[in-house]
Amino acid sequence: MTIDWNHFTPWSALAGGGLIGISVALLILLNGRIAGITGIIGRLFKPVKGDVAWRIAFTFGLIIAPIIWLLFGKLPEITIDANYGLLVAAGLIVGFGARLGSGCTSGHGVCGISRLSPRSIVATLAFMGTGFLTVFIARHLLG
Repeated sequence: MTIDWNHFTPWSALAGGGLIGISVALLILLNGRIAGITGIIGRLFKPVKGDVAWRIAFTFGLIIAPIIWLLFGKLPEITIDANYGLLVAAGLIVGFGARLGSGCTSGHGVCGISRLSPRSIVATLAFMGTGFLTVFIARHLLG
């Protein structure tokens, strides 16, 4: 994956982070729910009465947001150099790890750390450390 550093501005990253922070704060303040993507989507497969509509709305928002962005501007260019088999395998491993860790990077990293949850801090450190190690092995030892 390659980031277009020629068009990257810290302002867009700051604005995106601010919007994520506002949205997760609103979800917990207005709905009492943590914005962990894997948990929200995972519970759609085992629905509980009265707990489905907001999950569908949240998931729909994730899908429709890039489409709305296209109405006002161009999406950033992203190049992914991996083949589809590797992407599917990586996605399954991330999904398994997120379920095993009782949450994903968004739930632990964004919401858990802001609540000073010890398990979220440990989980996020594990995510980041594993990511750094994986990139080091893939880029410097294997290829």
